[in-house]
Amino acid sequence: MHTGRVVSHSTHYTGSASTGRRTFLHKAGWTAGFLGLGRYLQANETSSSSKRVIQPYGPLVRDKAGLLDLPRNFTYDVISRSGTRMADGMKVPGKFDDMAAFPGDNGRIILIRNHEVALDQPNFGPFPKKEVPSHLDSDLLYDAGGNNETPHLGGTTTIIYNPASGKTEKEFLSLAGTDRNCSGGTMPWGSWITCEEPADLDKGDRTRQHGYCFEVRADPELGLQKAVALKAMGRFRHEAVAYDPGDGSVYLTEDRDDGLLYRFVPDSKNDLSSGKLQAMCLKDHAAADLRNYQPKPKRVITEGQDKLISWVDLEDPTSPKDDLRVQGFKKGAAKFARGEGIFYDKGAIYLCCTNGGPTKRGQIFRILPSSPQHPAASVELFLEPGKSDLLTSGDNICVAPNGDLIICEDLVSPFSKEQLPHLRGVTPEGQIFTFGRNPDAKNKNEFCGSIFSPDGEILFVNIQNLDHTFAIRGPWRT
Repeated sequence: MHTGRVVSHSTHYTGSASTGRRTFLHKAGWTAGFLGLGRYLQANETSSSSKRVIQPYGPLVRDKAGLLDLPRNFTYDVISRSGTRMADGMKVPGKFDDMAAFPGDNGRIILIRNHEVALDQPNFGPFPKKEVPSHLDSDLLYDAGGNNETPHLGGTTTIIYNPASGKTEKEFLSLAGTDRNCSGGTMPWGSWITCEEPADLDKGDRTRQHGYCFEVRADPELGLQKAVALKAMGRFRHEAVAYDPGDGSVYLTEDRDDGLLYRFVPDSKNDLSSGKLQAMCLKDHAAADLRNYQPKPKRVITEGQDKLISWVDLEDPTSPKDDLRVQGFKKGAAKFARGEGIFYDKGAIYLCCTNGGPTKRGQIFRILPSSPQHPAASVELFLEPGKSDLLTSGDNICVAPNGDLIICEDLVSPFSKEQLPHLRGVTPEGQIFTFGRNPDAKNKNEFCGSIFSPDGEILFVNIQNLDHTFAIRGPWRT
């Protein structure tokens, strides 16, 4: 039985009394963190993995509630659960995934959360009866299910959270009728770009095609927003996006074993409705395979190595054949292993490939876009864990108040049989630590959606299938 105190509909757990916090220095140390990681791993290439491991917060304390193990002095509140009633009369959908956090009025925090619900998962969706409720305007849904079809069940919910009281004040459906909304990215004008990751892109038996990005504004007054597909950003198995404020372009990942890295160049800055879609190429190697599954002598890139890159235009971004990546290959685009988490910081784009590398434990790349300070665009392979179990199947990435990276593990087979999912950290010096653990040995559900509050005081994270959203507080390292 859980012995922690109950706050409204939230669950609060602590290993001991909470200590002081520090003010968040916005995104401080992201670039330094990964630069440190690259230097550290190169310098310690032959050292034992134990030398890379630190415990800046101490060991994890087992959670009496069995939900989330954290270091001593860190606390969590469960601020949202699937199945509970929302302000719009709907129930909170399941399959929680990636999130964004925006500042709201009067100190509130606005969270926009994805729901990776497929068409055949009505028990997780907002419409358990497989039909749009009469009180909702079906014209707002992207795919409400015409011609005797059932509505698609993916989308987003918006949460209004009061950090002063630790309570969720409001939840509502903010996007609906989409398919398997997995990840996305925050736009600086106050929007979340949510991405569809359909499993069956090549099926033509639906009235509407899926595999697109959609924009959701962080405005609690809008309620359920009209879902408009951003078709110019491409039709493929999307994962995440990252915005480059230098030129207004958007980088997009593709969650496939043979996916591409895309770049969308809008016709007008901050307007993603039209523009040009491109794919990344290596300048010295056409159609390069960056997955590193092959033997060492045949690898195009090794850890710590960088390559000059270019971009090739794609002529048919909305192809119904699920062949956008094939178009790219034929034009010389590079191949990645399940591109997932991606983010921008201080002139660099960081990309996480979940099952890249010789043992398929994952890779992290760093892309330097062309700029006045860096005229020649390049890509570098930062991390490839190999046989090390320090980090496995990395997915979403966010920054901690002191510049440490917090990485969500989405364990894939065979690693899901060997270990529990963790929240891992990487310091600016390149050392790796464990920050959180899902103790459920039976289900081993993935972490996802890690994001800090705008002031850096709170780390929000989801555990999928358990479908809880956690707000984590504690003495972040200075």
